[in-house]
Amino acid sequence: MSTPQLVVHRDKELMAQAAAARLITKVVDAQSARGVASVVLTGGRNGNGLLAALASSPARDAIDWSRLDLWWGDERFVPEGDPERNYTQAREALLDAVPLDPKRVHAMPASGGSYGNDADAAAAAYAAELAEAAGPEDHGPVPTFDVLMLGVGPDTHVASLFPELPAVRETERTVVGVHGAPKPPPTRVSLTLPAIRAAREVWLLAAGEDKAHAAKIALSGAGEVQAPAAGAYGRTRTLWLLDAAAAAELPRSLYPPASA
Repeated sequence: MSTPQLVVHRDKELMAQAAAARLITKVVDAQSARGVASVVLTGGRNGNGLLAALASSPARDAIDWSRLDLWWGDERFVPEGDPERNYTQAREALLDAVPLDPKRVHAMPASGGSYGNDADAAAAAYAAELAEAAGPEDHGPVPTFDVLMLGVGPDTHVASLFPELPAVRETERTVVGVHGAPKPPPTRVSLTLPAIRAAREVWLLAAGEDKAHAAKIALSGAGEVQAPAAGAYGRTRTLWLLDAAAAAELPRSLYPPASA
């Protein structure tokens, strides 16, 4: 478990641009060290804002996109091509504009496809795909992701792990179907905390006044069942990337003045 580090930016636009630059550096470093890199994407306004900033960055071509594996932390279990799918939004924000290897883009299954409307079967299939990609050096059923990004919800949810729901209590499976989510759509597929914690680095993105209380709760010692964001951490680094509005309820002792 790594101790959370905080970086606070003036506003959400600056946060997205800085996070995109940070991600480019991390991917390039991983590819230089190991030949390939793996990143887990998140949806929502902050995740998509980061992808859009990455798309417009002149430095994006420093990445060898053909040697980048992309995974997702969660997905809305809706039909292929639905505008609500995180995958659809990611394509629009970035993926269609860069030369990715299609075999390295690991979208979560959509409803109505091979698994019909069975989110649990879709989750099991994604878990199997992760396990197949894991090597002996990963010491577990998922690859050791270089960076896993998560948006933080106003209720402290991350991925589709909502407070008190069964998915956040999962200790063995790496991917689960989520039913009865309090945020529409109610049916989803999500990585679990054990899968999230396999990442070298976990980045939690929070911007806006509506995220301030969630950040305060998650960073003040709350339990992961009540505040799932509190249970999201990386093997070597846990990084909270916030704007000033989301950090408004945090004590300044948690982050250096220079990061504001």
